[in-house]
This record gives sequence, C-alpha cells and structure tokens, in this order.
Amino acid sequence: MKSVLKTPPDAAIPADHTALTTKVAAEVESGTMNGPPVSPRTGRKLPRNYDVMHLALRLVCVSASVASVVVMTTAKEKSTISLYGFNLPVYSKWSFSDSFDYLVGVSAAAAVHSFLQLLITSRMLLKKSSAISSRKQAWLIFAGDQVFAYAMMSAGSAASGVTNLNRTGIKHSSLPDFCKPLHSFCDRVALSIAFAFFSCFLLAMSAVLDVVWLSEY
Repeated sequence: MKSVLKTPPDAAIPADHTALTTKVAAEVESGTMNGPPVSPRTGRKLPRNYDVMHLALRLVCVSASVASVVVMTTAKEKSTISLYGFNLPVYSKWSFSDSFDYLVGVSAAAAVHSFLQLLITSRMLLKKSSAISSRKQAWLIFAGDQVFAYAMMSAGSAASGVTNLNRTGIKHSSLPDFCKPLHSFCDRVALSIAFAFFSCFLLAMSAVLDVVWLSEY
C-alpha cells in the first residue's frame, strides 16, 4: 500500500498584515517614520546624538546672532578729539555706517532663520522623530545655512574694514585714530563683529551636519 505525502497548503497572509508592511515601507522610504531614519543604502540608523548636536548648534547660533545685534545697536559714544590743536566734539553711533547697518540686518535675519529651525527641531524631538524628516527638507536647510553663513561672513568682513579704519586713521592725512577717544564704541563694535563671525562658524557647522545627513540617508 502506497503512502501519499500531502504537502501542506501555503499559509495565507492576512490582508491587514500586507497593508501594514506596505505602510511601514512607505514611511521608511519617505522618512516620516518615528525614531531615527533608516538609510535605504546602508540600512543603518542615524545616531540620536546627531539630533542633539543639531539642536545645540541652533540654540547657540540664535544666542550669538541676537548678541551681535544687541551689542551693535547699543554702540554709541560722545567725546572730544584734538585736531590741528583744536578740541572738537565727536559723536559716533552704529547707524552712521552702512556696513554696521548691514551687519545688524544680516545678524537679525540669521537669528530668525536659526530660531525657526530651532522650533522645528524641538517639535520633532518632542515627537521622538528625527530632526530632518526628508531629503527635500535637508536640502532646503542646507541651502539656508549656506546662504546665511556666507552673508554673515560678508557682513562681518565689511564691518571689520570700517572698524580697522577707525582704529588706524587714514594714512597721509591728519585724520586721527577715532577709536582712541571713542574706545567704548569701538570695543562694542568689535565684540559685535566677533559674535557675527562666531555665528558664521556655527552655520557652517550646521551645514556640515546637513551634508552628513544627506550622505547617510
């Protein structure tokens, strides 16, 4: 008598399981799934400290940009200067220079940009999601960080030229060093410029983190 071997029928896959798998795959592909994003190329998750570094950079950048604006807009001083043997009153204010106006405007714009990114990052972290949810968002943030980093460098360089002229005077002329009687004004301007360059550095570091995210995800 022959024995007949019966092949067990294939297990049926529930429809809801298939739908769930499709949904998860779509979330991973789009980067909207909760938790650190998974790279489709490497299969690895980005470390959580990336989001923490991103948040810290934004917070410090906002502080530095606001400090640059506040210190510059409070820079003004009255004094006297000796010219051809005469004591002349001098008064200096940050708004008298177009370069200082430019620095204040760019610093304020960079502060707004960093503050908005800080709010978005904090909101995403509270939801236990990645600070950047998609490649499109990463490219937009990278472009913004690049633009403001170069703008801060330009503004800081322009303001530095005016400050250096005030400290050294004009060669081959009798115009003196204006920072000698207006030392408090010049010190405030120099401090504001230092904060501006620091903000530029922070924005550049943030752009590097954006590149790391784009290369990994």
